[in-house]
Amino acid sequence: MEEQYYDKFEEILLEDLQQALGCTEPIAIALCAAKAKSILNKVPTKVILHCSKNIIKNAKSVTVPNSNGLKGIEVAAALGIVGGNSDKNLKVLEDITESNIEEAKKLIASKIFTIEIADVPNLLYIRTELIFENDVVSVEIKDRHSNISKITKNKEVIYSSEDDSSGDNQECDKSLLNIHSIIEFADSVDLSKRKELTNRLDLQIECNTNISKEGLSGKYGAGIGHIISETSFETDIKSEVKACTTAASDARMGGCGLPVVINSGSGNQGITTSLPVITYAKSINASKDKLYRALIVANLTTIHQKQFIGKLSAFCGVVSAGAAAGCGIGYLMGLNEEQIEKVLVNTLATSGGIVCDGAKPSCALKIAVALENAFLAIDMAKRDIVFDSGDGIVGENVEKTIENIGRMASVGMKNTDDEILNIMIGK
Repeated sequence: MEEQYYDKFEEILLEDLQQALGCTEPIAIALCAAKAKSILNKVPTKVILHCSKNIIKNAKSVTVPNSNGLKGIEVAAALGIVGGNSDKNLKVLEDITESNIEEAKKLIASKIFTIEIADVPNLLYIRTELIFENDVVSVEIKDRHSNISKITKNKEVIYSSEDDSSGDNQECDKSLLNIHSIIEFADSVDLSKRKELTNRLDLQIECNTNISKEGLSGKYGAGIGHIISETSFETDIKSEVKACTTAASDARMGGCGLPVVINSGSGNQGITTSLPVITYAKSINASKDKLYRALIVANLTTIHQKQFIGKLSAFCGVVSAGAAAGCGIGYLMGLNEEQIEKVLVNTLATSGGIVCDGAKPSCALKIAVALENAFLAIDMAKRDIVFDSGDGIVGENVEKTIENIGRMASVGMKNTDDEILNIMIGK
C-alpha cells in the first residue's frame, strides 16, 4: 500500500470518529438552534424547525442529554437556544445547567415552536428559523450532523458551504475502502508514525468504556445491559460483550451526560462497532497494538458499509456496526481475510431485516440481537461456512453483498421509512 493511501485511510478515520454528547439527531437540532441564537443574540419569540423525516424519527422519542429526562425535538432546540454552545459542535449541550432546563421548559410552554417536515431530498436535514420582531436568522445543517451548510440573517447570506474554499465541509472520499484494503491497512500501518490516529482510538476506548460502566452501574432506558449481565445462563465472553455494549446504549438513549466517540454520525453505531472489540481484547489480554488494529478493522468496516446505506435510513445501523464488530473480533482471533469476509456476509444475511424506528431504549436490544448473530457468524466462519450467493440478498462476494444491503436500505426501504414515521406520529 502506497503512503498516500495510508494518509487517506487515516483521514477517513479521523473524520468519522468524533466525540458527541447524546443521540446525534437531537444534538444536531440543538447545534442548529444554538448557532442561530448566537447570531440573533436575543431570545426568539418564534421558532420554526424544518426537519427531514429521518431527523424527526430519530429525535422524537430519545432522551436529550443533560435535560433531566426530557425528550423530543422542542426540548433539544430549546436547550440549544437557552444554554447551548455551538463552538462545542456535537457536545453543544455539555454545559447545560438546572436553570437552563427551567428556561427551556418555559420557552416550550410559551408555544413558540413549530415543527415542519422539510420538503428536501436530503435524508439528514435541519433548518432552524429564529424570529424576534423584524429579525430572522436561519441556520441550515445537511448531510452530516455537524455540517452547517448555510446561515442567513434577514435574507442576507452570512455563510454558505458552497462558497467555502477551505475544504473543511467536504466529506472524505471513501471509494478506496473494501474489506481487502481495510485489512491490508490494519495489518501494515506503522502506528508509531500515526500518533493522531492512536490518540483518537484511545479516546474511543476511554469514552465508550466509561459510558458502558455508567450504563451498568446506573438505571437507564430498559436496562438491557443489566438484564443480560444478571440473567444470562452463560458466563462466557459473549455475554460480557453483549452486556457491556448494550449498557452503553441504555445510558446514551437514556440521556446520560457522558460523551461517546461516534461512527458514521451515530453514537449507537460507534458503541456497537467498538465496545465488543474492546471488551473481547481485554478478555484475551490482547496487546494495545493488536487492539488498535482490530478497532481499525471494525471502524473502517462500519464506515465502508454506511457509504452505501447512507447515514440515515429505515435500515437499523447497529446491524452493520454489529457485523463490523464481528470482523474486529475475528481479527483478534486470528481469522484470515477470507474468514473475516464470511463473518460479515453471514451476519448481514441474518440481521439485515431489522428496521430503524427511531432512537429510543429498544435500540439496546437490537444491538444484543446483532451481536448474537455476529458471534454465530464467527463460529460459522471458523468452520469455513458461508451463505451462498443467491441466498436472499447475499451476493457473489462480500463487496457485492455490502452493495446489496446498501441498495435495499437506500432504495428499497424508502417507503418503509415513510410508513414508520407515519406510525410514530399517528398519521
